Amino acid sequence: MYRKNISWILAVLIVLSLLLSACAGSTPTSAPAGPAEQEPAAAEPTEAPDEAEPAEAPAAEEPAEEPAEEPAEAEEVTLRYFMWDPSFEEIEQLVVDKFMADHPNIKVEMEVVGTPDYWTRLSAMSASNNLPCVFSMSSGFVDEWIMNDLLLDIQHYVDRDINPDEYFTGVFDVVRNKETGNMHSFPFAFVETVLFYNKDAFDAEGIPYPDMGWTWDEFLDAAKKLTKDDNGDDVIDQYGFWAYGRYAHIESWVYQNNGRLLNPEKTRFAPDENAIEALAFLNSLIHEHKVAPTPAEMEGVRQQDVFPMGMAAMWVDGAWNISSNREVGGDSFQWRVAPIPRGPKAEGDTAYGWPDNLAIAKSCEHPDEAWEFIKYITGPERTIDLTFPGKIPIYRPVAESEEFLELGQQPDNKEFLLEWANYTGPTSYTPGWGEWRGYTDGAGLEGQLNSVFNGEIDLETAIENVTAYANSVLERYYP
Repeated sequence: MYRKNISWILAVLIVLSLLLSACAGSTPTSAPAGPAEQEPAAAEPTEAPDEAEPAEAPAAEEPAEEPAEEPAEAEEVTLRYFMWDPSFEEIEQLVVDKFMADHPNIKVEMEVVGTPDYWTRLSAMSASNNLPCVFSMSSGFVDEWIMNDLLLDIQHYVDRDINPDEYFTGVFDVVRNKETGNMHSFPFAFVETVLFYNKDAFDAEGIPYPDMGWTWDEFLDAAKKLTKDDNGDDVIDQYGFWAYGRYAHIESWVYQNNGRLLNPEKTRFAPDENAIEALAFLNSLIHEHKVAPTPAEMEGVRQQDVFPMGMAAMWVDGAWNISSNREVGGDSFQWRVAPIPRGPKAEGDTAYGWPDNLAIAKSCEHPDEAWEFIKYITGPERTIDLTFPGKIPIYRPVAESEEFLELGQQPDNKEFLLEWANYTGPTSYTPGWGEWRGYTDGAGLEGQLNSVFNGEIDLETAIENVTAYANSVLERYYP
């Protein structure tokens, strides 16, 4: 019994010894991927390595994918847009509405005021530091507004977003800062002055239609034939021509005689002989040749209505009057557009043209959104049905489309506008132009020329008066 107990105890001890040896000799270096069969441990412990290898960390579990956050809604922004053409308000509102539909976070509040009140209102807003973010900007005022540090420099936007091959970039220089070369407005269209003529009246007298290269002499001959007293009562029923001291009536004649109103630096009013010859020719049409009325005779008639109402057979003004001609004249007679005739000093054709623009106030709190608005309404989104007749869209694909020709509407030679634009030359725009030219108040050069055309003073006196007045204005900007 004793021996059996001893034998049983020895057997247990041997088993325990083997088990302890196995535990000491097995050093796992990695966690098992799952349950596996293990070889039995050796009876003797294995030698430990000189330097234990670091254990591999267990594979980290990938965190559960969190649901993507929804993009933050764009900030709602309100832009004030001040525009200068009441006759175009309905169409412009369509473009604004189209923009807002595509940019639901941007609200555009448009206000429309006609010229010249537009500039009075805009100047008052500037004085009270309450300019709208976006507003129409004239080429005649842009230099002054740049010098007064009121317009945002938009060159970085233009460089980033505008493909120069798709725009009429030749007119961009008009809105550049003359010191930095950077743009401070963006053209939405450009315009030229043209000669409107009554095609039916020309046909009735057998007069050849005006064409490139026609001269003052040819024009005067036509004007004489077109001046009519139909019933012999010594009251002219149709004049050959109509003009007054307005810039768009006058400057074309100066440039088509190779003249200039300013010195070469454009810092002083200093009309040369060719310019004075052009002004004298226009005066002679009224007082010597009797083929044009005095401004006083047309008092009470809107100047842009004289031609479409059939009161004059020829008229020089901006091509934007195409729309007004259609509305006022209807189909009472057929009319076309043509070049201004060349004077004796002309060396070729020189068209008088400039861009109409949109500017961003330097004080605008949302310049990125304001630029987005300008870019939108001056690019491909402004389709031909949303453009102003007679103004050439700044975006080439629209201007060069067949739709631009408006086939079936007057004039039937609208393609001439694109041809005439190739001859665009100088302008007389300077800081203070609106003041010395008399654009906003009918004084300055405009008022003096009207006095000449009305027979109240002679041209020499008018030039002396304007020179003194205009240079007193220009000296403020160019001491």
